Order: sequence, then structure tokens, then C-alpha cells
Amino acid sequence: MLPLEERKFRPSVFLKGMAMGAADVVPGVSGGTVAFITGIYEELVDSLCQVNRTALKFFFKGQFLQFWNYINGTFLASLFAGIFLSIFSLAKLISWVLVEHPKIIWSYFFGLILVSVIIMIRQTRLLTMLNFILLILGAFFAYQITRLTSIAINPSTTFVFISGAIAICAMILPGISGSFILVILGMYQYIIEAAKLFDVSILLVFLMGCITGLLSFTHLLSWLLHKFREATFAVLIGFMLGSLNKVWPWKVPVDLRLEVNVLPAEYQHLAQTDPQLIPVLIALVMGIMTVYLIDRMSNGRPKA
Repeated sequence: MLPLEERKFRPSVFLKGMAMGAADVVPGVSGGTVAFITGIYEELVDSLCQVNRTALKFFFKGQFLQFWNYINGTFLASLFAGIFLSIFSLAKLISWVLVEHPKIIWSYFFGLILVSVIIMIRQTRLLTMLNFILLILGAFFAYQITRLTSIAINPSTTFVFISGAIAICAMILPGISGSFILVILGMYQYIIEAAKLFDVSILLVFLMGCITGLLSFTHLLSWLLHKFREATFAVLIGFMLGSLNKVWPWKVPVDLRLEVNVLPAEYQHLAQTDPQLIPVLIALVMGIMTVYLIDRMSNGRPKA
């Protein structure tokens, strides 16, 4: 069970949840990255792991206060309230920005992730050859995921559930985007439209899939963090590094389902479109400054 002081209400947790929700809406960006750089990642994983048989015994015996304290309920409720509020309130805005100003939002997250990787490498002991190899392998794995193309499928109730279970496992991992996994599964637009229209039947099935996947996966992740802390951090940082391929601002299509990254000058030549170099660089600096401010204000950042 978590210490009593860790179960006090912290308004900042709600705001961090909102930041996680905003990140989760963007294909290519992970809410787990936000949790990682804001210093709540391990608490989130450990709290989710507390939803176990002991917690259920408290609940079904009517011992609701014990249940709430055991699962660190105030923390989880504050965080997920922020996540869901952000997803439902920002879904339309972020969808519009992705269509109208994709280079700007990609650049912002590129700066955010890049400087996060630098900070986490600096604050985590990765001096052993094994940890360095694990970081490279994590980066390679995430990079390969960003190169996958989407599949076409007719959504069914079962597949909506499975999509939720798979996507939530990605969302909890820094660098691997749950939204992008939904894109690969051909379910991103379907779920976003359900969120816009607040289609309760679809969202409930998706939510049940998320809960099932989350509670199953976090137990493994928590075990890894406690048993192999430095090695796990190395892999997670690698995931973030590899995800930079997806959020590079300048992309040109090579076929109907695949894009490649290019430099601004090449983008202007091939796409015959303004690369918006100045706005993109401003967005990049804003992403860097966001992480810098978070790093200055956050307390309890995990250190291996």
C-alpha cells in the first residue's frame, strides 16, 4: 500500500492528466511520455497495480474507504478526470490542428520529446553497456512501429474492445503512441468520431477494453520497474527516442499509406508548399520550454 502522504489530493495531478489526455489524442505522441517527464510515471503504474484481489475484497465487503486508500484513489481519480476531460474537450481542436497546421503541432511535440530524452538520459544511470544496448533496442523497436501502415477493417464490438486493450498498453509506455496504434488498427478516426459525438455504446466497449488491457499490462510493467529499474528506464527512454521519427514536422507521401521524413528545402521542392520554417522552429522552442518548465516545477522525478 502507498504511504498516506502519497494519497493526498494534488491539484497538479489533474493538470498533468489533462496534458496526458492532450498527448494521447495526437497519433505519434504518448500520454506515458507526459507522465514520465512530469515525475508521476512510477506512481501511476504502482497505483494501477493496486487494483487487485485485495482491493476487490475491500470493495465487495463495503469497505470503500479502505478500498479507496489502497488503490491510491484520489491520485487515480484526479489523473483520469484530467485525461478524460482533456480528450473530450480537445478532440475537435486537436483534430482541426492536425489537419490545418500539422507541421506546427508535430514540431511542438518533437521539441518536447527530444529534450525529454536528453533530460532523462542525464538523470538516469545508463553507463553500463547493457543499458546502452537496451536503449538502442527500445529506440529501434519504437522506430519500426512508427513505420507501420494502417490496415483496413470493419469495426465490430469485439474489435473495438481489442483495440482499446492494445492501445492502452501503448499509451502507458513513453514513446509508443496509443493513438498511433489505433491508426495502424484502422480505428483512430472511428474512436475520435465516437468521442466527438459522445457515442456511449462505442465508448463504453472501448473503455472496458482499455481497463482490461491496462490492469493486465501494468502488473508486468510494475514488476520490471521494481526488479530491473535501470534497464527498464533505458528501454522506456529508447521508446521515446525512436518515436521522434513519427513526429518529424516535414513529411512527403511516397504512396497512399506511407510518408517519409525530409528536410525543409526538400519538402518545399517536393510538396510545392511553404515549409513554414519560422513557425515550426517557434513551436519547437515552445516544446523545449514546456519540458524545461515542467522539469523546474516537478518534484519527485524518478531517478534510477
